[in-house]
Amino acid sequence: MRSTGHPQVRAPRPPAARGGRRLPRPRLTGLGGGLFACVAMLLAAGISWLLFDSSLFAYGLLFLPVAAATAAWVRPADLITAPVAVPIAFAAGVWPVSGGSGGVGGQLMGVVSALSLHAGWLYAGTLVAALIALVRRAALSGRRRAARRSSSSTA
Repeated sequence: MRSTGHPQVRAPRPPAARGGRRLPRPRLTGLGGGLFACVAMLLAAGISWLLFDSSLFAYGLLFLPVAAATAAWVRPADLITAPVAVPIAFAAGVWPVSGGSGGVGGQLMGVVSALSLHAGWLYAGTLVAALIALVRRAALSGRRRAARRSSSSTA
């Protein structure tokens, strides 16, 4: 790189960034949020399988923070995808802990049984994702409305 002799000027950091550590704020696309949720639920299933002997209770407990993180990390333009991707991720990750046996048909029946018997976790995680997406959308709309009011009052 060539030096121009001018010092680089950096923009000042916001006050919140100067203080303590904050949680990461990644911005996932709709597809990225779905992939994140699927991979995270496959990891949760592996953890449940290894540590808790394929406990669907532990899998369901691990599903709730994944659902919340997915809804919190998706881009504002793709907020509607979070409550859709989360149940798909639950279904994708339940296979290792479903307890099916005896070939493809047995595995499929295990997945269907696990989904039907533990639908409460599925509904709870979907509700968490939907509520977070709804609150984020309302806050975004409020900020836009306030910005519009302030710009119209100064003009």
